[in-house]
Amino acid sequence: MTLISIGNARVDFGATEIFRDISLTVGAGDRWAVVGRNGTGKTTLVRLITGDLQPTSGSVARMPGLRVALMDQHRRFPDGMTLWEIVADAFGDLRVLEQSLATQAANLEHDHGDDAMEKYGRDLERFEREGGYQMSAKVDAVLMGVGFDPEAAKATSIGTLSGGERGRVALARQLATPAEILLLDEPTNHLDLETTAWLEQYLRDTDRTVICISHDRAFLAVMANHVLHFEGGTAFGYEGSYESFLIQREEKRLTQQRQFDKQQSKIQSETEYIARNLAGQNTKQAKGRRKLLARMPRLSAPIGGDAVMALRLSAGNRSGDRVIEAEHVTVAVDTPTGTRELLRDVNVVLERNEVVALVGPNGAGKSTLIKTLVEEHPAYAGRVKMGPSTTVAYYRQDVGHLPLDSTIYEAIATERPLWERRQVQGHLGRFGFSGDEVQRTVGTLSGGERARVALALLTLSTNNLLILDEPTNHLDVESIEALEDAIEEYEGSCLIVSHDRAVLRGLATQVWEVKDQQLIIFPGSFVEWEALRAENKIKAEKTAREISQRESEKTAKVRDRERELQRERERADKAKEQAYDRSQGKHGAKAVAPTSNDVRKAQRAAEKALGDAELRVSMLEAKIAGITEELDDATLYDTPAGVQKAAALGKTLDDTRDLLDDAVHDWTAAAERVQQLKG
Repeated sequence: MTLISIGNARVDFGATEIFRDISLTVGAGDRWAVVGRNGTGKTTLVRLITGDLQPTSGSVARMPGLRVALMDQHRRFPDGMTLWEIVADAFGDLRVLEQSLATQAANLEHDHGDDAMEKYGRDLERFEREGGYQMSAKVDAVLMGVGFDPEAAKATSIGTLSGGERGRVALARQLATPAEILLLDEPTNHLDLETTAWLEQYLRDTDRTVICISHDRAFLAVMANHVLHFEGGTAFGYEGSYESFLIQREEKRLTQQRQFDKQQSKIQSETEYIARNLAGQNTKQAKGRRKLLARMPRLSAPIGGDAVMALRLSAGNRSGDRVIEAEHVTVAVDTPTGTRELLRDVNVVLERNEVVALVGPNGAGKSTLIKTLVEEHPAYAGRVKMGPSTTVAYYRQDVGHLPLDSTIYEAIATERPLWERRQVQGHLGRFGFSGDEVQRTVGTLSGGERARVALALLTLSTNNLLILDEPTNHLDVESIEALEDAIEEYEGSCLIVSHDRAVLRGLATQVWEVKDQQLIIFPGSFVEWEALRAENKIKAEKTAREISQRESEKTAKVRDRERELQRERERADKAKEQAYDRSQGKHGAKAVAPTSNDVRKAQRAAEKALGDAELRVSMLEAKIAGITEELDDATLYDTPAGVQKAAALGKTLDDTRDLLDDAVHDWTAAAERVQQLKG
């Protein structure tokens, strides 16, 4: 089923052409990756899809009633709303209907009229048909997936969150929104590795159509089954995975290059023939060829020659073998309620020529650790020692070090006061800024443009330690690849904080992981770290299954023993009744007192039942203690998977407590029976 069809669309803003000749068909269930250089028209395409913009020429057709969920990462939510309310509010009319049903139900207590009952029935049927009963579960699931505790989210105000956390709330709201199409614009920004993996799986499992603008190549490799690539003022669609797109694009460019070169060779050959023979005896043939050459349709030069950011990083003087060293360092920050420790007892050495990937959950203290290592933030305890010949170049995640009131030109000229104007212009040209554009104020630039200015400034320094805190945010794929090449050729040491797994896979020689207030050092590549992590996850899941199976087997044994105890009780009761009947002379028999042997049998059966009941109570109490200890572990709630495990443990705890109540009841009854027989 076709949801959107775009035919030969062109969009102009005034005299500026944004793109031309774009044709695209989006079917139900497609997962499109939209890639290309910044400023080529990706966001404009989104506006065409949503209907907020009409093409200058061409057509855009949408399925009637099509619903599109679009995330605005900069949306301002009312500070008084809770996270749960913001995400649940995505259901709009369904939430209003839920509140109306509650009011109607209350009114039905005193209004039993047919009209009221009929309206309540209609609304209730609609609420069920539109998924109202699953609404709360969906809200909880997406909140948990992006790293929030659903219960805590009901009491947490959006006004208390950071910008990155607000972005995750906006993503959760978008994913919860009932719509046929999800339009995602850089969804992995502000997500840690764990949450990105959850989002990948969510998008692979959804039956909704996904259109995703992203520069995260590892994310696109998992998510996409179609690619729309913007280049050369237009866009081309490719069917298949992201890796397939890369192969198809390269083949297409090679074919274009061969055809272009072949035609250029023919044109040159014909031109030379015409020049040699135009005034000679073959003048007639030369004139004929000149006419044919003039009418020949010219092939365009191969697309793909768009200027890519030229980036070169210089290390300057060589550092010592130990670039930075930390001994028993505690990293902490001051809060309104006191000092909060982020990391404890950090012992690490950053050695020369290492490329270290610093990874961990958002908010775990990665950026603060970096500032502590470069002595911008004081260590709460311990000692940080920087090598005597170490010099640092620091790219900050928020690019807050940029001079926002200066022009782009002034930002570079201030760092290079001896440069002539042509040198400043040439340097900025290598980062995509040309002409009058260099006179724009830095504060008016987009995120991607600010990132390029920051990198342009970074290349002016010569430092042997490069620290990059989320350098790929806001950069397009081509710019990220240029940055990768520059880091690979860099002769100094490098510490990178990034959620871009493709970058880390290609560069990192060592991994530092922030986890449970500890810094864990993995002395291998990021690829090896991922493989070990996946292996440990499989082992953990296997162990969890084995524990669950053992618990199930224990529960089955307890239930079997319960049935056996019940049979023992029934036999004891029957023996007691028979003994009593004999003592009363029933069934025509002569009344006789119960024998001492009968009494001893009944006592032994009762005592065995009591012992079994005590054993069952002891086993269940031990199980409850173990589950409670797991739930008391604060680290369990650090990841979405941990939160899900905690919810499952909570349910198991409730079930086990119910079994314990039954076991205590049986133990009490067994104790009373023993006492009765002894009396």
